[in-house]
Amino acid sequence: MKKFIIFSLSFLLLLVSCSRERHYVRSSKYPHKKVIIIPDKSKDPTFRPYMINGETYYPLPDSDGFVQFGKASWYGRKFHGRPTACGERFNMFKKSGAHKTLPMGTYVSILNLSNNKEIVVRINDRGPFVKGRIIDLSYAAAKEIDLVGPGTIRVKIVALGRQVGKQKSSQGEKPVVEITDLRKGEFTVQVGAFKIRENALILADRLKVIFDYVDTIACDDDEKGTLYRVRVSRSKTLSKAGKIEKKLEGMGFEEAFIVSL
Repeated sequence: MKKFIIFSLSFLLLLVSCSRERHYVRSSKYPHKKVIIIPDKSKDPTFRPYMINGETYYPLPDSDGFVQFGKASWYGRKFHGRPTACGERFNMFKKSGAHKTLPMGTYVSILNLSNNKEIVVRINDRGPFVKGRIIDLSYAAAKEIDLVGPGTIRVKIVALGRQVGKQKSSQGEKPVVEITDLRKGEFTVQVGAFKIRENALILADRLKVIFDYVDTIACDDDEKGTLYRVRVSRSKTLSKAGKIEKKLEGMGFEEAFIVSL
């Protein structure tokens, strides 16, 4: 019976067309912030600051930040002027990005691994809803790192933290950088997206035998029309959502991916 369920679920899915050690000390002046003890710039150029709209941002280290490797894609004219997931109007001529899980308003640096061109964008939308693609860039951002021509490129994403002050230390003044826990939130795992609502409901009903939380939501797509997305589980951390994702992949749902609720 279990093998039949797994086979049926897999069949339905076919219908869907070097980190270094960092040191921190707590600051009594900034109780909810951390002081980053930055290595000598000549030894660690990855910690160089970025100036954005008059404010300084630093790459967050792996232990408290977010680093991701994968494919980037871009979107433009079809979505120009439409509201993004955070409510802003999408402007293809301004630099912005869409990500599946990072909090809205997060600044990230994006490095094109084929030519080392880099750009910083603010996350203001959700997507891309494709396994393996980790960020969608606006036309303006994509053009700056030579993404427009090939359509997809392999990139490295690093989350940035805003500098909110300075603190004196034995090595001199050090920046106090605001750190948000990017691994916590409300996450789910998308299993598939169907053009036919009944197929989505059939899959959802079968998944309910295995998972406590299963949801089906309708969404509009400019190219494919209305799609019915089937999503499984609600998790408070990315690590827990990752376990659900791995479980689904083991069941044959190789295109499953995590997304924020």
